[in-house]
Amino acid sequence: MGKAAEYLIAAACVLSTRGELNVSMSMVDDEGVDLVFHRRDGVATLAAQVKARMSDSQDVQSESMVAFVRSQTFRKRAGLDILFVAIDIERGAVLKAWLVPSADFAEVVGKPDTRGRLRFVASMKKGSQDRWAHQRLEADELAPAILARLKQLEA
Repeated sequence: MGKAAEYLIAAACVLSTRGELNVSMSMVDDEGVDLVFHRRDGVATLAAQVKARMSDSQDVQSESMVAFVRSQTFRKRAGLDILFVAIDIERGAVLKAWLVPSADFAEVVGKPDTRGRLRFVASMKKGSQDRWAHQRLEADELAPAILARLKQLEA
């Protein structure tokens, strides 16, 4: 299901930008990179580790996003974001997403738990003011947010 979510995100970003965004997929994700975004005629790339949760999960049904990033594969760097995504499995569509630069993620989550995991918890509820609310995106905001991050990296 995770790989299918990655393909869904990649296709949606390419289609919604009419090919301005291009996406490469890792054959091996030992380094925690699932997708690599780049803009047509651009020079920057944005690597993304995708953490997807499906709409039939208890957390998503209660309008929460809970995900874990393995500290063993996580290394903050300018060109890496963590992309947390809630997927509507009936429609095959993105419900909500959070595009979090790895430096921001590292600063907020702090130390890993006893199992070596960094925990992300966010609300999907409109108007909620949790610590990730400013990075919460609707489905149609995802590709423009990625384009904006690429523009930042190119500057």
